[in-house]
Amino acid sequence: MTEPSTWVRMTQEDPAHSAAYIQRFRDLAAQGMDLVGEARLVDAMLRRGSRVLDAGCGPGRVGGHLAEAGHDVVGVDVDPELIAAAEQDHPGPRWLVGDLALLDLPSRGIAEPFDAIVSAGNVMTFVAPSTRGAVLRRLRAHIAPDGRAAIGFGTGRGYEFAEFLSDAADAGWAPDLLLSTWDLRPFTPDADFLVAILRPA
Repeated sequence: MTEPSTWVRMTQEDPAHSAAYIQRFRDLAAQGMDLVGEARLVDAMLRRGSRVLDAGCGPGRVGGHLAEAGHDVVGVDVDPELIAAAEQDHPGPRWLVGDLALLDLPSRGIAEPFDAIVSAGNVMTFVAPSTRGAVLRRLRAHIAPDGRAAIGFGTGRGYEFAEFLSDAADAGWAPDLLLSTWDLRPFTPDADFLVAILRPA
């Protein structure tokens, strides 16, 4: 049993939290908002038909778009309500309830490694601090030798960028490219967001 994530604690304290989150993104989509910038970046890194793991997939906006673009997508999230919304709104990918700190997809019949892993929406700041290293190690265990991970989160959420990059190195990742946005702006020392493109070290 791992320490509950910040997201799990939030949903325990407010049982309506997940439903409100789902509705928020449905409303934004209905308004025509661009919700797939993260997916475009990942798609640009891949050959058509690549295998993608959406780690902390939420209601499926990123993985759903990547599936529509022709990729083989598996999404994992700890919140069953978000997974149910992903199944409803984005049929096609395989959506699974699971704790990223305990991720073991071969035990669930998904043995082949992934060409890319995407973790958007500040996922790394929602996992419990005591499990950050475990999450990064479990993601590393699921990537193909020439694969890449794209992980993005903002400042002010209790996880410093330098600490994350150190944890990633300890978990067997090396940085390929650091950006300050999902639309490819270079990372700078004063950036308030990090998109780290990582490769197996």
